[in-house]
Amino acid sequence: MKILLLATHLNLGGIGIYTTSLAGQLKALGDEVIVASSGGELVEEIKKKGIIHIDIPINTSADIGFHTIISYLKLLPVVRDKPIDIIHAQTRVTQIIADMLSRRSRAVFITTCHGFFKARLFRRIFPCWGTRTIAISDAVRQHLVYDFKLPKEKISVVCNGIETKRFSRLVSSEDKLHIKKEYGLSDLPVIGIISRLSSVKGHKYLLGAFANVLKKMPDIQLLIIGDGPHKYKKRLKSQAEALGITKRVKFHPACRDTAIPLSIIDVFCHPSLQEGLGLSILEAMAMGIPVVASDVGGIYTLIQHNSNGLLVPPENEEALSNAILDILSDREKAKIMGKLSRSIVEDKFTVRMMTDGILKAYKKAIKEEKG
Repeated sequence: MKILLLATHLNLGGIGIYTTSLAGQLKALGDEVIVASSGGELVEEIKKKGIIHIDIPINTSADIGFHTIISYLKLLPVVRDKPIDIIHAQTRVTQIIADMLSRRSRAVFITTCHGFFKARLFRRIFPCWGTRTIAISDAVRQHLVYDFKLPKEKISVVCNGIETKRFSRLVSSEDKLHIKKEYGLSDLPVIGIISRLSSVKGHKYLLGAFANVLKKMPDIQLLIIGDGPHKYKKRLKSQAEALGITKRVKFHPACRDTAIPLSIIDVFCHPSLQEGLGLSILEAMAMGIPVVASDVGGIYTLIQHNSNGLLVPPENEEALSNAILDILSDREKAKIMGKLSRSIVEDKFTVRMMTDGILKAYKKAIKEEKG
């Protein structure tokens, strides 16, 4: 098959990594893949795999504008000349471009829905979901059915998958100590979060919970990894200062090789207010780290409460701090949780499994379009 993947950008983060991983797997399986986006840190990664990248000016949240027309005009010869079998969009703005392109070519248009959206009027009038929609969890599928009235039979649930080999390497105690020093940490237990800096990810509740944990267990530290708006990061740092925990909290930029910071994290926290599935949770699970996460969205797909992690109500600092203390105070329980998480990822959430599911959705969409 000839496949065009559309993403707003290829920066470090959920959609960027999803698109990059999928492109690599499709290429390895013999499909011809082209990726179009506004660029980002991951562009070189796909180019090294022999995948063509086309720059289009769509790093914006605006649905319609000159960026839409320019991108459409730049990609129209691509879908006509190749010709393309599947156009696979990852975001709202790319859905609109994909819809326009599919109307002027024989390409079948498909969308992945990575999370939850407000059912605004413009989206209702111009849904642009494609012939078939991929939902990354059952929770997202339910959202599409109830909030956007998509037919169940037009939705394929394909959970995210990760490259488990990247999270399999053993790290010695000496190396862990060295990594901690690089992050400005001491040789104490680490609570960690790897996520873009956004209010929806619940960082402020983690800071509040961490302050509570410190009162009962003072010998711990918090590592926050991720990029985001300067104003939001400044707000989080001000909160840490107001709580008197600045010396125990370290902020660091996003990184591609998340296995490095994960190797020094003892409890992974993901206190999101909303989440389609949680790629960073999967990565922590693959490293055998016990997870404390909000019971929202599709997270329950990954974390079985009191089995391979703990689920807590969102926006609840007390519940979050109690769950962290629960895991930190019982090393054997934490070890069992981590081992179970690793086996769950290997059994259900590999990038190959994700790609196989997406290919099935492609074939269904092509068959439905012809029918």
